[in-house]
Amino acid sequence: MKPRLIMLASTLIASLFCLPAFAQPASGMGGGMGGPEMSKMNDGNNAGQRSANRRGQRDCAQSANPEACQAHRQAHAQAHAACKDKTGADRRHCMGEQMQNLDCSKVANPQKCEIRKQVYQACKEQTGPAFRQCIRQKMPATERSKAGQPQRDELHGKAREACKDKFGPEHKACLREQFNVK
Repeated sequence: MKPRLIMLASTLIASLFCLPAFAQPASGMGGGMGGPEMSKMNDGNNAGQRSANRRGQRDCAQSANPEACQAHRQAHAQAHAACKDKTGADRRHCMGEQMQNLDCSKVANPQKCEIRKQVYQACKEQTGPAFRQCIRQKMPATERSKAGQPQRDELHGKAREACKDKFGPEHKACLREQFNVK
């Protein structure tokens, strides 16, 4: 009986010591310390490129409207600088307010930009789900019929109307029900 107990205890202790090693991802899975990925990240020469491309930002020269792209980037940089000392919800609120200073004359669709600014201004007192609900209710429907999709526009309008009083998981469930998505 005693050798079985010793064998069981030593197996249990060995597995507890090895468990953290098994939980670590391998080098090829993106979790290794070293390799070509790490040397690229530590290279000081492309630090600015990494920060610019961290979220997949494209070069403005390759966009459909380079002036609008550059104006948006400039407005975002100014908002970031104005809100750099804030964190959490205060930062999100500050960034939202600062992005309202975007010059709509330089964007691709100035009329849509102005409408969005007016709607955001009307809903600025609310936060969280109430803010999103207010935006959803006050934002006019887009005109997809000009793009040759009147049936889709009608379907989206019906779904928006049916789910307008819900938010969060209930809103998503309502939309799935309206679009027959399982």
